[in-house]
Amino acid sequence: MLKFINETTDFLKNKGFDTPEIGIILGTGLGQFINEIEVLKEVSYNHIPNFPTATVEFHKGKLIYGILEGRKVIVMQGRFHLYEGYTLQDVTYPVRIMEKLGIKTLLVSNASGAINLNFKKGELMLIDDHINLQGNSPLAFKDVEKLGERFTDMSAPYNAEINSKFKSIAKANNITLHKGVYASVFGPQLETRAEYRMLKIIGADAVGMSTVPEIIVANHLKLKAAAVSVLTDECDPDNLKPVDISEIIAMASKAEPNMITLFKELIKTV
Repeated sequence: MLKFINETTDFLKNKGFDTPEIGIILGTGLGQFINEIEVLKEVSYNHIPNFPTATVEFHKGKLIYGILEGRKVIVMQGRFHLYEGYTLQDVTYPVRIMEKLGIKTLLVSNASGAINLNFKKGELMLIDDHINLQGNSPLAFKDVEKLGERFTDMSAPYNAEINSKFKSIAKANNITLHKGVYASVFGPQLETRAEYRMLKIIGADAVGMSTVPEIIVANHLKLKAAAVSVLTDECDPDNLKPVDISEIIAMASKAEPNMITLFKELIKTV
């Protein structure tokens, strides 16, 4: 993997991706964020050596380098998921590339379903902890110790200082920002009523199909990491209605301006 990482990194450096400070991963329906960036360079994933290619229709599939609030950022417009047929090493490969290019902080967004029924769709949740239900680890491969500590500590996977800043920014801007536990499942099917009940019992406040692998690798690489969920639906097993994926995308887009405010204000301070 180290050979592939070096090849990809060299390619992007030659394209002008010059020492970014902050990496950002945009989740489902969260594409407006790009409009806030002074884009200097962009490359489609399918043009980057050794990079996976986004196969989900609402994930754009571009790596973008530019300036946001005076800071150099690298943004994944579209991410990869296990349910697309990728391995966890594929899903997290871009995080390793961003770190190799120079980032020290990783900010992640996603669209998720609210298990905690005190949370409403259209609101945001700051991820304080997570439950990995994807059945594997992105660190479970031969020679992983050449890239970082194999037995990576996960006692505090989400940076407390960044989370504290997020809460202050939300309060100052009258943004509802819950704090909770995110459960990451394999997908792509949505959950049954029984599965929603199980998730609530084990302590999940929201559920999605991403984020946890990237956060694990960010901790493996000693990056400061934080993540925010846009809550796109309410997962009440006693009143469960069929989910329309287009409604989820629309709700993510509607809530995105608040997430953009959080990220932009935070970037001024990290």
